[in-house]
Amino acid sequence: MKKIILIYLVHIGFTSLVFAQESLTDTIKEVQLKEVVVIGNAASKNQNENKPLGTIDSYLEKVNSVHMIKRGAYAWEPQLQGMTSERSVITIDGMRIYSACTDKMDPVISYLEIANLSEATIQSGQAGAENGATIAGNINLKRKKSGFINDGFKGALVSGFETVNEQKIEGVAAQYSTENFYSNIDFTLRSAENYKAGGNREVLYSQFSKYNVAAIMGYKINDKQNTEVSLIYDEAKNVGYPALPMDVSLARAFIGALQYQNTLTSNVFSNWETKVYYNDITHVMDDSKRPDVPIRMDMPGWSKTLGMYSKIDAAFKKHLFSFNISSHYNTSLAEMTMFPNNPNENDMFMLTWPDVATTYVGFFAKEEFKFKEHWTLFSTIGTALHSNTIRDDFGLQSLRIFYTEMEKSKTRFLKNFSTQITYKNNKWQHKTGIGYGERAPSVSEGYGFYLYNSFDGFDYIGNPFLKNEKSYEINLSTQFKTKNITTKIQTAYFHITDYIIGKPNFSFSPMTIGANGIKVYEQLPYASIFNADFSIQYKLFNSFTFKGKTIYRMGMDNNNNNLPLIQPFSYETALRYQKNMFFVEFLLEGAAKQTNFSPEFGENQTNAYTILNLSASQTLYLNQQRVVLKLGAENFLDTYYSTFADWNNIPRTGRNIFINLTYSL
Repeated sequence: MKKIILIYLVHIGFTSLVFAQESLTDTIKEVQLKEVVVIGNAASKNQNENKPLGTIDSYLEKVNSVHMIKRGAYAWEPQLQGMTSERSVITIDGMRIYSACTDKMDPVISYLEIANLSEATIQSGQAGAENGATIAGNINLKRKKSGFINDGFKGALVSGFETVNEQKIEGVAAQYSTENFYSNIDFTLRSAENYKAGGNREVLYSQFSKYNVAAIMGYKINDKQNTEVSLIYDEAKNVGYPALPMDVSLARAFIGALQYQNTLTSNVFSNWETKVYYNDITHVMDDSKRPDVPIRMDMPGWSKTLGMYSKIDAAFKKHLFSFNISSHYNTSLAEMTMFPNNPNENDMFMLTWPDVATTYVGFFAKEEFKFKEHWTLFSTIGTALHSNTIRDDFGLQSLRIFYTEMEKSKTRFLKNFSTQITYKNNKWQHKTGIGYGERAPSVSEGYGFYLYNSFDGFDYIGNPFLKNEKSYEINLSTQFKTKNITTKIQTAYFHITDYIIGKPNFSFSPMTIGANGIKVYEQLPYASIFNADFSIQYKLFNSFTFKGKTIYRMGMDNNNNNLPLIQPFSYETALRYQKNMFFVEFLLEGAAKQTNFSPEFGENQTNAYTILNLSASQTLYLNQQRVVLKLGAENFLDTYYSTFADWNNIPRTGRNIFINLTYSL
């Protein structure tokens, strides 16, 4: 705690000194309060990515505020600001989607492809509460669309190969646009065998295959009104998870939306957007491919969400406003059937999620006020009603074994606010802000029934009597930018009361064979999480650019015990040479030894590591057609290592030679 206070005092003192030295001569420019990751698509003109056919996971992993929990080569789980995924909200163009897996093997991003998207917007803390109650913030994935630009037909073919797991990537994209109509259609196929860790050691059950098809179409009714319809279908099969005792035979998603937009001509109101959406997720776990298991199990899960939002922008004098009313209804159901090896014994069945219906109705408003030259005040406020109802009577009676007095339904009132003040001139930008927010327990935290966690070896049981989790946050950042250099330091501190976490309860017996016991979700008086990162980009000469970043996180509970899955000190540095349509880059990334780990959660110390990545790119034009060739080597020295984020210490991939080819029409 003393370290955190010292860092804040140094930061505030530095910021105050800079404020005193700067003159108020420049006009205010737009204040950017979000972090944006350009993802691009198959037909993108962005040639600067080292590996454009990488997964969405790999793009998000570059963001300082995000790290990815890996249980295999597929479907990494994003964690924002060092917090578990229950504390963040992931949306697609503002649409809420609930995963269908009790073991977090199907994060929302696993049902998308880079061809579907143009960018990801990350808003930390309560600034990201527009799309739902959150503690850590929001990751909003923006769909790719050409718009009403009268660009005619364009298309692209993509192909890729990776040696570490023989992954093959094939895709096609097409778009057509006029002044009154646009359409984008894309298809992507991925298939991979088991990957090899450093030293050519095969990691069993790490294979996967999937395909994704998406379409989006827009029609302009008149100069002020337009409509849009979008669809995504994603299906993965034979997905191995080497860190877990089970694999996935099927993960399937259907995501659809209809949107209406009106650019109003009022003196106050400017843009009105309304969307209705629906998504249907199916996820099936089984252990049929594992050779020796004490008992065979199937664990299917289903999640269905129907939702809408309507938001409108307004302006009055120096104030810019945005108002958003949103609502969604979700049902989450998961089963487990155990098949004894003895045919004379009966199968065993239970509901691990007892068909929980979640109804959410929220209101969110934000304001941007440019009250003085160089100075902007940004504020948000939101409220929501959150209701859970158990729809399956068998599931309800199962939970009443532990909670005899529990009700079928529970309704909560959630609230949040944040405020941030920004000073910006032509070189410096300083921000400081505070926030308060609440979240309801997740379906697993509130109603989970014997959910096995292979990391600590405990069965988890939900607690329907949990209170709202509450967060008090403060954030600070300073950025300096000139033509040749950009540096940024940012910090965020979260004090979370009624912190939800599983704790052992030895009065109950586990269901899983060989489990260490039972953990029941309880609430600590508080926990604290601190995040700090520094980044720099420096143009050395006309063709050389140096980039670097460092990240530090710390998480402690009220007894000064370490929270689980907290990233140790990490770093990355890169040197790029770029000339016209060619570039080559050398990149080092690594982390210090993990010393602040949580034995109670099953963590142990991970060693320090450093790996070397190489990449090169060449762009060619053949008449009006464009060819981009990318070559690279990840973990070039074939280091055998694992990180804090690798479930059960599964090793990372070894040396991987990849090739990405994009042919644009």
